[in-house]
Amino acid sequence: MNDRDTSVLVTAGAAPGIPAGGVPRSAWVTAIAAMVAVVVSSNILVQYPVQATIGGLDLADLLTWGAFTYPAAFLVTDLTNRRFGVAVARRVIVVGFLMAVVLSVALATPRIAIASATAFLVGQLLDVTVFDRLRRSGWWKAPFVGSLLGSATDTTVFFSLAFAGIFGFLGDADPFSAESATLLGTAGVEAARWVSWALADFSVKLAFAALFLVPYRLVMNLLWPIPDRMATAA
Repeated sequence: MNDRDTSVLVTAGAAPGIPAGGVPRSAWVTAIAAMVAVVVSSNILVQYPVQATIGGLDLADLLTWGAFTYPAAFLVTDLTNRRFGVAVARRVIVVGFLMAVVLSVALATPRIAIASATAFLVGQLLDVTVFDRLRRSGWWKAPFVGSLLGSATDTTVFFSLAFAGIFGFLGDADPFSAESATLLGTAGVEAARWVSWALADFSVKLAFAALFLVPYRLVMNLLWPIPDRMATAA
């Protein structure tokens, strides 16, 4: 997809072959279902530390399983943004957010649900805004930089609200998360486990931001493809 394709998307409000202002039902269902699945599964998995040891390093002090699933939310947002524009991407975020909150309250603790909802909205909307500003840059800059800044914000907001003692009024946190442990499992500094979880979580998200450039490029060319010749001739 080239820069001319993108400008057509922004000005027309819809991709070639799709009525202005309209989005295929399959696109809505796919994007929203994917967003809900990612957020709900992450809200459940973030409550489970990775119980494994590598070279004497206890991964339970560093990571939860949610770190490996949540980055996919940025992939969903970026693909929607690139294909249908910023307005549609924001609608997908809001609808996916509302559905995910309802399911998360039922499947996760209230505090986790609140932290996740807040972090999700702030991080995803920031990603959408940054992506939109950079959409005319190189194809990789918008998804990578948007995911990077969105992930940093999301991680900070989520882990603070979910586990920090100052936000205890939101509900009880998992006692294991507040236990003191060596920071990142190797440094000579002690900190609550959730601090190491947050730092390691962001590191994983950063790695996925780069890794997901591959499926982003592939899916963008296969899912709801835009005819380059039609867009260039427009």
